[in-house]
Amino acid sequence: MSWVPTLYFAEGLPNYLVGMMAGLMYKSMGVPNDQIARWTGLLTFAWVFKPLWSPLLEAAPSKKSMVVLFQLVGGTALILLASSLHLPSYFMLSIVLLGVVALASATHDIAADGLYISSLSGKQQTIYAGWQGGFYNTAKFVAVGPLVILAGYLEQRMGADGAWTIIFAVLGLLMLILGGYHVWALPGTRNEVRSDNSLAGAFVTLKAVIVDFFRKPGIWMALSFIFLFRAGDAQVSTIAQLFLRDARAAGGLGLSTAETGALYGAAGTMAFIAGSVVGGYFSAWLGLRRAMFFLVLGMNLPNLAFYFLSAAMPTNFVVIGAAIVVENFGFGFGFVGVILFMMQVVSRGKYRTAHYAFGTGFMALGYSVFKTVSGDIQVALGYQNFFLWVLISALPVLLMSLWIVPSELAAE
Repeated sequence: MSWVPTLYFAEGLPNYLVGMMAGLMYKSMGVPNDQIARWTGLLTFAWVFKPLWSPLLEAAPSKKSMVVLFQLVGGTALILLASSLHLPSYFMLSIVLLGVVALASATHDIAADGLYISSLSGKQQTIYAGWQGGFYNTAKFVAVGPLVILAGYLEQRMGADGAWTIIFAVLGLLMLILGGYHVWALPGTRNEVRSDNSLAGAFVTLKAVIVDFFRKPGIWMALSFIFLFRAGDAQVSTIAQLFLRDARAAGGLGLSTAETGALYGAAGTMAFIAGSVVGGYFSAWLGLRRAMFFLVLGMNLPNLAFYFLSAAMPTNFVVIGAAIVVENFGFGFGFVGVILFMMQVVSRGKYRTAHYAFGTGFMALGYSVFKTVSGDIQVALGYQNFFLWVLISALPVLLMSLWIVPSELAAE
């Protein structure tokens, strides 16, 4: 508990900065929905390709050293991003710097997940999966909650560029502080000593990792399941905040930046954390195989909440908040399923850390694809039909969840 929460907070923070917070910033600065979704979606491909350089990290003396290094790199890039927002060419400069943040974060994820897997037993991994997911998304509470509320307050006094300069500078400083804390807090789990630490040796290892990965029985079906798992979430998480911010004349709810932060960031994230913890213990109690259908159902059915909001267009703050809480609790509850599936099914074997990275890479690919096209789909369909489409797009993974987990995990 002295390092799992902070480790996964540091893992989640850059992810939500790129995937969600940047979208709110660009919305405040007048960038259209389709451009926001497209560019922030393309940035998430850093998490797709991270397995390709995962074996290179094995040459480091420890996973801890890589975790700390890339937290410091990400924090520095965020401070540079903050300083770029006043410049005339801020958009492309900010995209480039967000790309650096994304690459540092994706690489950090490999080392952090490897440290988690190698330092905890299988039973501990199951129990801590809820805490892992919960604190990963505590980063969402910080990034899309209080800091967005503060951004909304500052926007009224110094404009969007000044407000978001302060916000990203604070986030950069926070990442640097976390890097310093983890020098002390993380376990010093050493990487396995290799006979060849050269670049050529790393690529030989990469080849062995890839061959072994794709020889796993049923791997293509497993990868299809992982790819589709976040089809609904990727689209909702991209468009939901834009829907809350858009004017009612454009089909949105017309909330301010601060109101969006209070509802979606604060209340929604607390609901997500609660759902994550419940999902972890639920999976440990029932076993992953029997729990998976309920996890996937719990993750996607609450998306009805946003369909309700787009159809009813309520003005009551409590009603809007309740719908957001329901959607986020369900997402937190169900997200545990894909994490455990990758840890306990996909990563089994000799190269556990690298194979888990491959699994998260395919999950990121699905997320990136659906996120990147979500803006175009929303523009074409409108908000109400878009949220209906999100529900339909979750049906394939719901059906697959009935039989995708191997029977030997039924009682684990």
